[in-house]
Amino acid sequence: MACRISELILDAADPERLAAFWSEVLGYVELGREDDGSIEIGPPGAGAGGPQPTIVLSACGDPRPGKLRLHIDVNPTDRDQDAELARLLALGAEPADVGQTGTESRHVLADPEGNEFCLLRTRLPPL
Repeated sequence: MACRISELILDAADPERLAAFWSEVLGYVELGREDDGSIEIGPPGAGAGGPQPTIVLSACGDPRPGKLRLHIDVNPTDRDQDAELARLLALGAEPADVGQTGTESRHVLADPEGNEFCLLRTRLPPL
């Protein structure tokens, strides 16, 4: 295994409402809040990087047209970020421009159908 899903990001007009809903649906708890209004939820006692992905409800009053409301973040598990980036590109991923500055610790990519996802830097242990 080379990657696993670590976080699911969902744009939300009302992060509080969606966090409460998905926490009830999944038995998740609130793990944290950001200054931008985003709320992260996940399995009780596990937190980020645990065996199940967390969900980040990201405050977004006006999503850009055509943007998926959900994208996946993946973390390498058996190699560093650069090696995993090369592997994903070889599999058919392409760099995606969502307005990055070039200083981010993540790479924004698109799958072969154009769905955006992020490759994060931190290596996680495989399950």
